Amino acid sequence: MRRSAEATKTVILAAARERFAADGYERATIRAIAADAAIDPSMVMRYFGNKEGLFAAAADFDLELPDVSTVPRDRLGAVLVGHFLDRWERDEGLMVLLRTGVTNDAAADRLRTVFATQILPLVGGEHTRAGLVATQVLGMALCRYVLKLPPVVRMSREETVDWLGPTVQRYLTGRP
Repeated sequence: MRRSAEATKTVILAAARERFAADGYERATIRAIAADAAIDPSMVMRYFGNKEGLFAAAADFDLELPDVSTVPRDRLGAVLVGHFLDRWERDEGLMVLLRTGVTNDAAADRLRTVFATQILPLVGGEHTRAGLVATQVLGMALCRYVLKLPPVVRMSREETVDWLGPTVQRYLTGRP
């Protein structure tokens, strides 16, 4: 049965996300991804050009930031920390980006771009604030979901929000 071009790209991207998550950027190969997608490697090249192009497409994520226009100003930090916990827990693709971002320049650049373009508007274009928010949500994700540090993993969602929310709140609205 033939798939549409869009369906084929979707299958390739799903296989790429899983393979990059399992093997990391360096060890993942076009051949392995194609095999996982049950297609010829030439199809991966046709749609994505090369491994970097495939990774860029596989690592293109929307952080799905909530509309904070109706959130009370003093609750912004807690709302964002809760949102990021939910986001990290339901999207393995973000884990791919985080894991590979610490060892691969292209992945790190992609991670920087995702966070810069999506968090920066949330903080009114203030680069320092956006960077500090990113330190907290990325650090939490790294420790909780990648390194699996026991005290951080054991924390409930509520405890994590209670600990990190005030810090993120300060970065969003506080004074240096």
